[in-house]
Amino acid sequence: MVIPFLSLYIESFGDYSKAYVQNWSGWVFAITFVTAFIASPIWGRFGDKYGRKPFLIAAAIGLSVSVFLMGSVNSVMALFILRFFMGIFTGFISTSQALISTQTPKHMAGRVLGTLQTGNVTGSLMGPMLGGMLADSVGFSTTFHITSITLVIAGLFVIFGLKEYKLEESTNETTQRNYSSKEVILLIVRHPMLLATMIISMFVQIAHFSIQPILSLYVAELHGPINLAFFSGIAFSITGLGNLLMAKKWGSIADKYGYEKIIIFLLFASAIVYFPGAFVTDIWQLVILRFLLGVTLGGIIPVRTAYVRQEAPVSIQGEVLGYSTSLRFLGNIIGPALGGFISGLYGISSVFFFTSGLLFISGISLFLTRQLQPKTRAQLN
Repeated sequence: MVIPFLSLYIESFGDYSKAYVQNWSGWVFAITFVTAFIASPIWGRFGDKYGRKPFLIAAAIGLSVSVFLMGSVNSVMALFILRFFMGIFTGFISTSQALISTQTPKHMAGRVLGTLQTGNVTGSLMGPMLGGMLADSVGFSTTFHITSITLVIAGLFVIFGLKEYKLEESTNETTQRNYSSKEVILLIVRHPMLLATMIISMFVQIAHFSIQPILSLYVAELHGPINLAFFSGIAFSITGLGNLLMAKKWGSIADKYGYEKIIIFLLFASAIVYFPGAFVTDIWQLVILRFLLGVTLGGIIPVRTAYVRQEAPVSIQGEVLGYSTSLRFLGNIIGPALGGFISGLYGISSVFFFTSGLLFISGISLFLTRQLQPKTRAQLN
């Protein structure tokens, strides 16, 4: 709800230059993921040992308080600090993925996680449009306060509507024994395809988030200042619509044909879709490309999570997904800052060239890793 107008909110604090707003938009957007990068493996290990419901409750409370206070700040630095604090609790969705992943049979993990992704994307679809309309009608501060209420509601759903079951995948000693954090890291490093998939998920986030903080500025160039927050919301949320329509389908396809193949295909498809964004001359051209990006790029998240589910023992899946999420958050840190820096130097269009190239290289790298790894899959367990 607040991401589409975050850069506009920064502009409202004072008379700043365009480059200043672009750069600080990137840093304010990214700083949340600095603390999230550190916290994710810790929460993942905590969830493996004590369950994931307690963290979901804590995350909902922490997020709601952080977002509420953002509506009362009047400086870039205060907003920056609150976004930093917010990162401690940002793993709500990734923890949900880990919870459902560990309680889903392997053969249908892609489809089930795709269904979860559909719920996530529905929020991503509705949030920016609703936030844009609220920002235009009641102002930025009130929109932050309303957003905090939705997070409180999410916490109440977890408290009263969620029951977590402690499941064991098998009685195999290797699967059930306790692993130290060092052993978990070594197991990941010794599995080239899993390691490559986790690292490339970072590059996907860099590519995806490089344009996010400055997208509203790009919309302003294409459309002008009239109802800017609303049209920025459309540009953000239309990606969610493409994801909504295909996330579950990609999961089912990956269950049938293999997670590795589908991830590689989606990386190349995303690179092709991202490139023309640099040449659009109308807001609706951008909207169409953003929709197609949602169709391709959005399928990577559930398929990647299902692949981790396939490879990792149940007893350490939360921590493995925690490290994977940390790498994603690292991409979330680098992407906005890099996108703001590149756009400040060479213009917003250059960010599309960079993003497309990064996705294409990621696809090639994962393809080569798959070809070079031993034909017999070396499972973690």
